[in-house]
Amino acid sequence: MSKVPMTVRGHKLLQEELKRLKSVDRPAVIQAIAEARAHGDLKENAEYHAAKDQQGFIEARVKELEGKLSHVQVIDVTTIDARGRIVFGSTVELIEEDSGDQIEYQIVGEDEADIKSGQISYTSPIARALIGMSEGDVISFQAPGGEKTYEVVEVKYL
Repeated sequence: MSKVPMTVRGHKLLQEELKRLKSVDRPAVIQAIAEARAHGDLKENAEYHAAKDQQGFIEARVKELEGKLSHVQVIDVTTIDARGRIVFGSTVELIEEDSGDQIEYQIVGEDEADIKSGQISYTSPIARALIGMSEGDVISFQAPGGEKTYEVVEVKYL
């Protein structure tokens, strides 16, 4: 499997989640299962079944995170000499040509993307249009609501 790009921040968040699942959530659910078993008949014990379901979710998420972390390529944008070009990890300030609205996005990995916090996946149409551009460039791309045009105001490497 090929490497998947991820920012330093995104990598740290996944590692912290994995650590929490293994050191806090997993022991807590094991304790809950033990307590539910102590109540007797397991066939009609809702607490036992709920705890077992929770254990299944935790184990699946641990496996998923370990798989992701084993295939990640951490990219620290602060160490890259991009010479003003937009690259993975860049934070970009844009102005929409039609409305004049100003927005700011950071181009991140697929697992980190959160449009509400201004983080867009490098595979999104707007990110694909932005990568390789510089301040002053104008980009157009096909969005779900139709063609959008933006001017790149500033490129930051945070």
